Amino acid sequence: MATHFVEGKTIDVGFDGKKCIHSRNCVLGHPEVFVPNAPGEWIHPEAASSEAIVRVAENCPSGAITYRRKDGGPPEAPPVVNLVRIRENGPLAINAELVIDGETVLRATLCRCGASARKPFCDGSHTKTGFAATGEPAVKESQPLAVRNGPVKATPQPNGPLRLDGNLEIVSGTGRTIDRVTRAFLCRCGHSQNKPFCDGSHKAAGFVG
Repeated sequence: MATHFVEGKTIDVGFDGKKCIHSRNCVLGHPEVFVPNAPGEWIHPEAASSEAIVRVAENCPSGAITYRRKDGGPPEAPPVVNLVRIRENGPLAINAELVIDGETVLRATLCRCGASARKPFCDGSHTKTGFAATGEPAVKESQPLAVRNGPVKATPQPNGPLRLDGNLEIVSGTGRTIDRVTRAFLCRCGHSQNKPFCDGSHKAAGFVG
């Protein structure tokens, strides 16, 4: 599913259902703009200011909500520090200038339980399957990166881990720095004993994805 844009006078609001993890940040943030389960169009850009919609979109962890400004305001800027956040019993939340699945995005929530039907993106399957993985893994010794931002390429390896190439800081759910890398192989089969990193368990587990 490609991004569907709803046009407004000062801002267009985009939605990509393939990426949505139903965090409900949009609905709870501005229920007059985002009206789920309504007949017809459920996004109403005219119901709030452009700045309010920008705030909601930039707080969408999956990047499912995006925007195009028409009022002369700036587009969303890439982060000054690329982050991969480890969610407790859940996915990888990435905030970076990320090249994935043929496009460049600034936010993405990627599966690490192995059960998503929309790999490499999370679809919430970790909740249904009872996936258990700490959001506070052990800290690795690492040196500060000379550059902390810039493009990051995400390449899901066939039936294997997620390869990330670029300047990245891997952080825990509470924000502790776990590792600083320019290349990482992160588990996406759900079986690694060294989560969030791959340890080759996908082979024994027969992971397909």
